[in-house]
Amino acid sequence: MEPALSPGPVLIANRGEISVRIARALAELDIESVAIHASDDGGSLHVTAADRSVALPGRGVAAYLDIETIVAAAKDAGCRAVHPGYGFLSESAEFASACEKAGLVFVGPTPEMLRQLGDKAAARALAMRLDVPLLPGTSKPTTAEEARAFFEKAGGNGSIILKALLGGGGRGARVVHKGEDLEAAYAACASEARKAFGSAELYIEEYLPRARHIEVQILGDGQGGLIHLGERDCTLQRRHQKLVEFAPAPGLAAETRDALCRDALKMAADVAYRGAATFEFLLDADKGDRYWFMEVNPRIQVEHTVTEEVTGVDLVQAQLRIAAGETLADIGLSQDQFSKTSKFAVQLRVNMERVEASGEILPASGTLSRYDMPSGPGVRIDGFGYSGYRALPTYDSLLAKVIVSVNGSGEAGYRRLLVKAQRALRECGIGGVETNLFFQRALLAHPALAANTVFTRFIEEHTGELVASALDLQNAERPPEEQSEKPATHAIEVPPGNVAVSAPMVGYLAEVLVSEGDVIGKDQPLAILEAMKMEHLVTAPESGLVTKVLLEDGVQLDLGSAILFIDPEGGTAAEAVDAAEQSIEAIPPSLAEVIERKNMLQDEFRPDAVARRRKTGQQTARENVAAVCDSDSFREYGALVLAEQRTRRSLEELIRMSPADGLVAGTARVNSDLFPEGNSHCAVIAYDYTVFAGTQGRANHKKMDRVFNIAARDNLPLILFAEGGGGRPGDVDNIRVAGLNFSTFTMMARRSGKAPSVGIVSGRCFAGNAALLGCCDVIISTPDANIGMGGPAMIEGGGLGVFKPEDIGPVDVQTANGVIDILVEDEAEAAVVARKYLSYFQGPVDQWECADQRLLRHLVPENRKRAFDVRRVIETLCDTGTVLEIRPSYGAGIITALARIEGRPFGLIANNSQHLSGAIDSEGASKASRFIELCNAYDLPVVSLCDTPGFMVGPDSEKEAAVRQFSRFFIKAAALESPLMTVVLRRAYGLGAMAMAGGDFFVPQYAVTWPLGEFGGMGLEGSVRLGFRRELEAIEDPAEREAKYQEMVAAAYEKGKGLNVASHFEIDDVIDPEDTRRLITVMLAGHVAKPWGSVPQRYIDPW
Repeated sequence: MEPALSPGPVLIANRGEISVRIARALAELDIESVAIHASDDGGSLHVTAADRSVALPGRGVAAYLDIETIVAAAKDAGCRAVHPGYGFLSESAEFASACEKAGLVFVGPTPEMLRQLGDKAAARALAMRLDVPLLPGTSKPTTAEEARAFFEKAGGNGSIILKALLGGGGRGARVVHKGEDLEAAYAACASEARKAFGSAELYIEEYLPRARHIEVQILGDGQGGLIHLGERDCTLQRRHQKLVEFAPAPGLAAETRDALCRDALKMAADVAYRGAATFEFLLDADKGDRYWFMEVNPRIQVEHTVTEEVTGVDLVQAQLRIAAGETLADIGLSQDQFSKTSKFAVQLRVNMERVEASGEILPASGTLSRYDMPSGPGVRIDGFGYSGYRALPTYDSLLAKVIVSVNGSGEAGYRRLLVKAQRALRECGIGGVETNLFFQRALLAHPALAANTVFTRFIEEHTGELVASALDLQNAERPPEEQSEKPATHAIEVPPGNVAVSAPMVGYLAEVLVSEGDVIGKDQPLAILEAMKMEHLVTAPESGLVTKVLLEDGVQLDLGSAILFIDPEGGTAAEAVDAAEQSIEAIPPSLAEVIERKNMLQDEFRPDAVARRRKTGQQTARENVAAVCDSDSFREYGALVLAEQRTRRSLEELIRMSPADGLVAGTARVNSDLFPEGNSHCAVIAYDYTVFAGTQGRANHKKMDRVFNIAARDNLPLILFAEGGGGRPGDVDNIRVAGLNFSTFTMMARRSGKAPSVGIVSGRCFAGNAALLGCCDVIISTPDANIGMGGPAMIEGGGLGVFKPEDIGPVDVQTANGVIDILVEDEAEAAVVARKYLSYFQGPVDQWECADQRLLRHLVPENRKRAFDVRRVIETLCDTGTVLEIRPSYGAGIITALARIEGRPFGLIANNSQHLSGAIDSEGASKASRFIELCNAYDLPVVSLCDTPGFMVGPDSEKEAAVRQFSRFFIKAAALESPLMTVVLRRAYGLGAMAMAGGDFFVPQYAVTWPLGEFGGMGLEGSVRLGFRRELEAIEDPAEREAKYQEMVAAAYEKGKGLNVASHFEIDDVIDPEDTRRLITVMLAGHVAKPWGSVPQRYIDPW
């Protein structure tokens, strides 16, 4: 294996039996394994099966879906790779991408492959393009309305199946036979999908009632190597969750098998697939030669074990070796090895569940008192149980997998397999927690299995007889003392005349849907109980009055736990009937009108507006707001406001044309996971270009003023998306003449220097919008932006010519002249950078890493005349990934940036020897002056890296107002109240060096130099030529004169070198470059930033 995985540890981003399985595979490859576990899951066997374990802060399934936390855990544990297992985040392109960005190998396909294949709708689109047979369905995220339309288009005669777009394993899947059931099924399906896979998106397929479920296992190395390892039969399912799996599929015709494998390889080859994947198909159970592609599971499957047993290939090890860069040839795998198989294998899932006589299957939990599993040749157990293990209802019900294999093929081998599997199940002994062992035995004994006449709804259609048979087996074989055991109930005194509503199963109380005093009807939903990642409704046994709610949301329930009391005599009969007819989810008409109006504001109800944005490659205003704010934290002001054009348009037209009057405005949290809430509260404003070209209407001026007042009152930072065309002349409801008395611009200007502000622009930003943008501390822009104080109409109206919008203030102009501070690829990156920019003013962070500081000793050349890349110095010195450069295309001789050292933020200025040899010109001085003012406004410490021959001089320099610009640099530096540290990297000459040191070298808290530092009132060569001109001119021999000149320069260098200057105490010290970071840390650690707005200065100069 290559160093990508070895010798570094691998984090297993999963739990339970698959985590144990992966840990064992890693151990055989001599790779260290690191397990993770939620706060309530520390007793699971996978925690001790790994070499190390890491506790996650959350509980339940949500902890295993927390991408940021898991990636951070992997980095903190020193892991080189992450194996996602199955379920949870295994099909999340976002997770795979986060791993890659963090420098972790994701053991699986690339993020792009996951988007193509893990997204079930995208996979259907791929199959359609490659002419792989498909059942009718949708190939995109499907809304409830679209699902209704699809069902009705089918005539309502057939059935459809709703499925989670990301995920599998039967989670988030519902069959709908009747139109009236669609809404409830959609909501339940979406909720389950969100909890199991982190996404509520669904898609639809036509439902095939009599089908076989066949899947093909493939392996690809992403380098051209691709093979299939045969097929599996997963037909025996319950609620779309597999119970029994066979390999190979019994009775499958060779030509059908070949066609399935051929289509699977064709799809995998199209994306150059890397890793293990399963391509799933449905076969007509009555006509076995007809099949349809269903989905791809781009990960290891629960049932991978049966393929391993018949092929002899360790699929998990193969995944790991492929992730390490090995090819299939390196692993020793080729297609001709798997053309035939001489073995049969079956996997039987042992689930923790209780089988009711009614046929209902309920999740079970408890403490295992016995865990005896079968063994012997051809018997394998993959599980995570042990005696004393406390099984929780929070997680999937799978406890173990019994895998049985036999030599031989054909009908005789298949029958021997069933007999051996029966014997293995009889040898299983599990106590303390009820399981489906007896149900599985009843299923294997059914004649239809021996005849191989099963189909996907077989269990559903034969539930009654299978449950009866299972209960007979259970009663016949269970010891008498166990038969007499009754589920534990919780004694609680029920008030006279009341009825207790109790938990029908072990689970987690997700939500109580009623309150004390509510009149409820029979069968009305009262609570939602969550168990094994499925939601279950607890309904009212009869009508009445809720007299007492005993439990709060979030508590753990045992079987029989009382949730609430009902008085059947409470409430009037009319109220009871009304309550029975009205679901708790019913929407009153008064609320329905509000919801409808607010829905009109959302992007999904404005498809034409969204399409216009997509055409220009841009996001909508609401997408931009969502991207920059913490999830679910945005509170909008004035959402229902309409344009002041009621005298010229109807209300319906204004609702359609001017949602929110083209301005989304409010407050939110930004980076609240990193900083105290007081520092994360932020004002956010976004002009909506799809509404009157983002122009400034009278009503949206009022909204801005409202948000500005809130920002001023609470001293909030501001993020402004400024795309738009300036004033709007079409608002005519009120009589105004010039309309020059809006306070918006004054209020925006007064916020300067009080709290950080960020302006973001994509597209066109003219006139008033540009004026607001220019008031921001920093401007972030995308390449398609045009920024100007007047748009085409204003320019033409002023008689200044006719111009296209794209000719006015394009990005190449506005970056070169310093208007744009940061250029990004698109709006999505702009949001990321805006959040990062604010973070420097919000405070320190706990997590950081940095380069080996010894590198600093070698980044400045010993040759004093050779330029070097100071950005490499900066990146090496600062925390990795924290340097955010401001105005890189303007004033190239000075670099200004925000950065962190040991998580603490500061501002940095540095001379760039690759531009004018580091001389400070007017643009550089202006850039440094404004940046120092920015840092001073928010009490941010400044680090100055000095390497300059001084200020730029000469006639051309004076044309650029050098006197004023250089003096401004001194004034801003002298006004700096936050801490300053100056580090001389090599040259410190004249007034320019003094400015870099805040005015003189005793102004900074600490002024030091690296060993190559040299100091002087001006450059050595110039000082010698100027100071010794007569002496040199008196030497007639040119060679002798040059030798004398070099001797004088050498003497001047010895006099001005850092060691000599330090010996005269004109600087504080000469330091090892490796110590620079430590010394800066001392300064930063001793500084407590003042609150925003407390520094006594009025504003930050826009220039």
